[in-house]
Amino acid sequence: MWFDAGVNLTNARLSKDVDGVIARAQEAGVRRQLIIATNEQEAERAIALCERYPRQLYATVGVHPHDAAGVSSDYIDKLEALAKHPAVVAIGECGLDFNRNFSSEDDQKRVFSEQIQLANRLGLPLYLHEREALSTQLELLTRYCADHTPCLSHCFTGGPDDAKAYLERGHWFGLTGWLCDERRNQALLEALPILPRNRIVLETDAPFLLPRTVRPRPKMNEPALLPYIGNELAVHWQCSVAALAEQTTTNALRLFELEQERS
Repeated sequence: MWFDAGVNLTNARLSKDVDGVIARAQEAGVRRQLIIATNEQEAERAIALCERYPRQLYATVGVHPHDAAGVSSDYIDKLEALAKHPAVVAIGECGLDFNRNFSSEDDQKRVFSEQIQLANRLGLPLYLHEREALSTQLELLTRYCADHTPCLSHCFTGGPDDAKAYLERGHWFGLTGWLCDERRNQALLEALPILPRNRIVLETDAPFLLPRTVRPRPKMNEPALLPYIGNELAVHWQCSVAALAEQTTTNALRLFELEQERS
């Protein structure tokens, strides 16, 4: 059994066939999925999906750095209310993205800092995005993040130096189909040996980051393809795919404080 710790199920490419996406995931052994929210409206839609598929779907609530400039005046209050839903297991996707700067750096830093403090208050993990902003993100986490707040570096693609910087803070790491991309995965492969196996979860980030090892290639990524990422990681860990599925699923359940599925 697998746990997809990051899927954009409110994205139009997936949401138009949610029933099919869920059914195909179940057939592939992907029993649970975590829906990533990137703004207030997506958080509401994610929770609605969780209510349709209890104990199969869970959700984050938060504001992505791209959306930081557009938050409502009471967005933190809205996120806090949404986060009290039993299907919500993390705050995010939040963080900093200085690569595209769709929101100003000041707006990004303000909204990120406020969400860190929200996670502290609620006792929920932070689901983190970071792109070309490592030093500033670490600075804000050091200033605002409580010791009791777990942090997941979503879609980690960095090398050993990035990994060591996050490990000093005790971060968890989400690995995606990037691992399967021989054109650009070299830094990540160099970091793999130092990533703690008990703090790694797998994510498709569907419909994005389609693993290049899928043949024939479909039009988009979806949770049913998570085992391709697991197969690739099992090669590097030199372990069985079954053992890897069990390890990464157990990790996800521990991070998000969820119960094991009863057989």
